[in-house]
Amino acid sequence: MIEFFVSKPELFWFILGLVLLLLELVMPGFVIIFFGIGAWITALLCLVADPGFNLQAIVFAVASVLSLIALRKMLQKRFFYTDSKLSESVEDEFTGKEAVAVTSIDAGGTGKVEFKGTTWRAESDAAINEGQRVVIKKIENVKLIVEPKK
Repeated sequence: MIEFFVSKPELFWFILGLVLLLLELVMPGFVIIFFGIGAWITALLCLVADPGFNLQAIVFAVASVLSLIALRKMLQKRFFYTDSKLSESVEDEFTGKEAVAVTSIDAGGTGKVEFKGTTWRAESDAAINEGQRVVIKKIENVKLIVEPKK
């Protein structure tokens, strides 16, 4: 079996790349995929040329590291939320929406409001009575900053 992979190194590197790409699906971190890319680049090299094992290992290492450095941030921005995009989407879901005060809130104090069937801790600069409708100005962690509805 080993002789087969020695005689066909492009097949070995292709299968290694495939295994690494599949491993990325079950392991978090978004790093292993770039080693799979490096393995596939090495497989292409072996397909068009006949490099020795040392050159194959060097190409694999360099291609993996370069693809990691060059592509990771770009692909993360494209396929995953960044912290700012995530917080913007969460704020959009709350900001400007109406809620109902469950408890009275003193000016500059905290209380509770109900929004989408859930009770939230809330803070307001103006006094709010129990049962009064409020508008959510922003969200800070798990606390809503509200103001009375006009």
